[in-house]
Amino acid sequence: MLEYLRNAADKPVAKILIGILAFSFVGWGVAEWIFGGVAGDTTLVSVGSNEITMQQFNLEKSRELSNMTREQQRELYSNAEAVQIFNDKILSNLTTQAMTENHAKKLGFFVTDARIASEIRAFPEFQLNGSFSTYLFDNVLANSGYTEAAFAEVLRNQILRSYVLGMISVPLKVPDFAFVAAYNARYKQRQIDYTTVKFSDFKVNEPTEEQLKEFYAQHPHVIPEQRTVSYVLISADMNKPDSYDEAYEQAIHVEDDIIAGETLQESANRNKAKYISLGTFDSENAPQDDIMTESMISRIFTMDEGLESEIIETDKGFVIVRVDKIIPSHNADFSSVKNNILSDWKHEEQRKQAYLRANELLIDLNKTGNLTGKKTVKVSRTDGAPTDVLTATFNSDLKTNSIVPGSNAFYVLHIEKEITPKPNSEKREDLNKELEKFSMEEIAEDYNNFLIREYPVKINKKVFDRFFDK
Repeated sequence: MLEYLRNAADKPVAKILIGILAFSFVGWGVAEWIFGGVAGDTTLVSVGSNEITMQQFNLEKSRELSNMTREQQRELYSNAEAVQIFNDKILSNLTTQAMTENHAKKLGFFVTDARIASEIRAFPEFQLNGSFSTYLFDNVLANSGYTEAAFAEVLRNQILRSYVLGMISVPLKVPDFAFVAAYNARYKQRQIDYTTVKFSDFKVNEPTEEQLKEFYAQHPHVIPEQRTVSYVLISADMNKPDSYDEAYEQAIHVEDDIIAGETLQESANRNKAKYISLGTFDSENAPQDDIMTESMISRIFTMDEGLESEIIETDKGFVIVRVDKIIPSHNADFSSVKNNILSDWKHEEQRKQAYLRANELLIDLNKTGNLTGKKTVKVSRTDGAPTDVLTATFNSDLKTNSIVPGSNAFYVLHIEKEITPKPNSEKREDLNKELEKFSMEEIAEDYNNFLIREYPVKINKKVFDRFFDK
């Protein structure tokens, strides 16, 4: 039976069934273990007349986990924030399903037993030699812990949800006036005149020491928070249980030695582990190290100085990290950044002179209608001129004159006229698909907001907090 499911594992329905099987091992009895005598109340949240139980949550969680690789699962459980996001996503999906099922019942939708039987018989996973197999059906359900009635209820709710959501999944025709407006706005062109005034065209003298210090006071160079970090790595093949268990036991010994007062390096040497000193770095310039993943860096920059982390599981083995020193963010010493300041000061002085020249050109343009050194071009929203000029062109009215700032130049701009785009069948088809998709997303969002108002979510706080360790 298991071999059959492995061979069919790429099929969507098989993934659901495998998830159910996983839950039978992972989630079975969890309620009693966590809640003891109050396991009878397993409702996490109520949605209208429906309830989402912790058994449902665990089942959906097992399905999601079964679609992840082992590495993805390890990465997930090594990051508490990622686990929270993962759990929130599952609960959100279950809540949406419950709201939809509520609305299906309110609308009077009904799924007959004959329809359910037909759906079950059509499952490839329940067929043998092209025919429905009672043996396969009974075995899959028996191994999953599902009764025939419970499995039928899962299918019934899926069909009910499809009745509700089906009406908002049909593409809507975009009104002609809206399509024409969008097409013209995206593909129209404008004819413009513009002149470029480069900063580099202007020469400046060398600044005095006082001028540089005054400039630095207005534009300080801030050094971000830095941390000096070291860690111990207990290497292991995390895919092999024996290697995993041996390394974990060794990691516990390392941790015990550290608690007893030994340094990370002393404990590493004693237990034949690997000690690494990473030196000092900030969060944006982490050292090239296999252990220093994005989640690990985030964890390090939340730790206190002089403290070690708990044992952290990574794909290379077990790690204990220590923040040896924290250097708060601060302004760099003037002498250490003087050369950089010199370049910045010259750039700023050139910018001032370039602006004066651009302003002279603009004044002349407004008075005479002539723009010295102009370039006349037709531009779209994406090409034909520098990006800063394109942005200003389509954010301004026709016949407008202005100065457009850039990173290394000012542009004096005149917008002459607008050019209506010619029809293009390929562009029209692509835009129409995009607008249809956008309309459907907007309708789906509005419909979801309606369901939220119609069927409010109520949290069973006592059970919810204990289940999620709040």
